[in-house]
Amino acid sequence: MERVALITDTTADLPQEIINKYNIQALPFRIIYKDREYRDKIEITSEEVYRGLKKEVPTSSMPSLQDMEDTYSKLEGEGYTHVIGITLSSGLSGIYNGLTLVSKNHPNIKSCICDSKSISLGEGALVEECAKLLEGGRSFEQVVKAIPSIQNRIHLFFVVDTLEYLIKGGRIGKVAGTIGTLLNLKPIISTDKEGNYYTYAKARGKKQALSKVIEIAEQLSKNKKCRALVVDGNGKEDAIKVKESIEKLSNITSVYYCGCISPVSGVHSGPGLVGLVCIEEE
Repeated sequence: MERVALITDTTADLPQEIINKYNIQALPFRIIYKDREYRDKIEITSEEVYRGLKKEVPTSSMPSLQDMEDTYSKLEGEGYTHVIGITLSSGLSGIYNGLTLVSKNHPNIKSCICDSKSISLGEGALVEECAKLLEGGRSFEQVVKAIPSIQNRIHLFFVVDTLEYLIKGGRIGKVAGTIGTLLNLKPIISTDKEGNYYTYAKARGKKQALSKVIEIAEQLSKNKKCRALVVDGNGKEDAIKVKESIEKLSNITSVYYCGCISPVSGVHSGPGLVGLVCIEEE
């Protein structure tokens, strides 16, 4: 009888109750300061990262290969026969390649390592949808086959107060940052088919940008039912306002506020992020 485990990483921003419910293994990214290093969500909180940004902007690194090895060994010891691994976009991190490499060291477990081509709840929603299918009795092969279709139904958007931190992390072009600073243009950012950030739309100022996010939710749900997830990065007040507006849309079946993004995501986005994920219902 097959036993299927799910592996993801802390940038998926899955609420702890979801991780516990489906026994999901969340590999911790690492946050690196000049004189110390922390495991994401385990040894440092998002609040601590935001408080320290004025003094030092840390760098980050993917979960260690040893953490990946230990996770696989643990799952093998617990009798798991299959693993579905869903990682942060390979366009933003090397974790997909790392986990693929480690999976080959464990031939007793059949693995499918999937590049989410997304981040935060865009990645997390994919993990949760796979977990629901497994709970519903779908086999490893059936869930793996369903992943591309699930990915096509998930749409991620986010707004940040400043592009400064994305630029420092090498995540977005400096030209876009300069234009945004000069004209107070706020990009609504998404990920493309390759999993890289791109500007989905633009608005002048944060208030208009958040209104644009609500408009996007309305357009996506115009002819189909969707559920929505909202997240923030030290921007809870704005996130709650967005949530309350989206709840009023007729084809949005539910809106769940998922709290603050992971510490490592906060390092790269800076304070003030508001994110939205819309998931088309089948």
